[in-house]
Amino acid sequence: MTRIVRVILDTASYQPQHRFFLDIANWLSKLLNVELKIIEEDYVFANQYGDKDDFGFAWLPQLFVELEGGVILPVLTKPPFNPNTLELDQEASKKEIINKLMERGIEIQGT
Repeated sequence: MTRIVRVILDTASYQPQHRFFLDIANWLSKLLNVELKIIEEDYVFANQYGDKDDFGFAWLPQLFVELEGGVILPVLTKPPFNPNTLELDQEASKKEIINKLMERGIEIQGT
């Protein structure tokens, strides 16, 4: 079974979504009982492993997990919005992350 060894948050502290992603990253790290590594404005990393826009450029923040063997997977790059409040939806984001991990065959304790 594939095991997650680290949660990685590539962020920019001045971005409006920074706090939201930091909270989600802390939640995921605790849920998986693994280290949280926070990197600041590493666009090379984001371009190599993350989602990109139509011009091929990555944005920040983006949340990743590192698997055994060094494979990096993006798990949250565009958080969903709550259609009623038009604010970022933490619960929907958590479900999206769990679904992405389960699709890859990664079991998560406590879900």
